[in-house]
Amino acid sequence: MTLTAPEIILRPVISEKSMDESQRAKYTFAVHDTATKIQIKAAVEELFKVKVTGVNVLTTQPKQKRRGTRRGQIVGWTTPWRKAIVTLAAGQKIEFFEGV
Repeated sequence: MTLTAPEIILRPVISEKSMDESQRAKYTFAVHDTATKIQIKAAVEELFKVKVTGVNVLTTQPKQKRRGTRRGQIVGWTTPWRKAIVTLAAGQKIEFFEGV
């Protein structure tokens, strides 16, 4: 299956930790479940016109969530998703993260 760059990079992850890391040229993205490190590197370079030096990928595990209602508890699961932490070459940055 061939994926295009916009299909590989789903969205940026905006959190306190990822904003801290963006100051050190490390950016976090939610990525497609079947994307490889090589595909993620090529997609980031194509979309943002930067030089990528490293890609770390991890899959978050589903967690059980419970919530109570008047009729009892409802048990469900969070959705597992995959994220990539992309390290850029020295002096490079992605402008998208600068305004957040």
